[in-house]
Amino acid sequence: MQQIIQRMMQRLLQPSSRRAYLLALVMLTSLGLLSGCAWESEPRTPVTSVPGGDPREGRAALVRYGCVACHVVPGIEGPESHVGPPLEDFAQRSFVGGVAPNTTDNLILWIQSPQAISELSAMPPVGVSEQDARHIAAYLYSMD
Repeated sequence: MQQIIQRMMQRLLQPSSRRAYLLALVMLTSLGLLSGCAWESEPRTPVTSVPGGDPREGRAALVRYGCVACHVVPGIEGPESHVGPPLEDFAQRSFVGGVAPNTTDNLILWIQSPQAISELSAMPPVGVSEQDARHIAAYLYSMD
């Protein structure tokens, strides 16, 4: 990698040309993109349980709060709605709401108050209690 950068720098130091300008632009763009990447030293371990949460109660709560009006939820019958994203394989996701790391606490907060995590979220707060949010999180994390 160091040799590649040295060669690129040598070319940049040659008399000005369109090629050198484009090479510099590509190099700076690449560095900018790489600096925005979050490198994890270890792979994320999926959450498999929620303290105080019961997946069976979570399934019932998803129905009671009408989550299937906007989401396709495996194991729960409802319309083929695509207002919100489908909720399968939730434990494998890296983020909750596309912005917060997928942790139990973040998911519970998201279920109760999505705008607390993302002000621009289209998901409405539907008045989910903390206990029901725990149960819903337990259900989402339990799906295969």
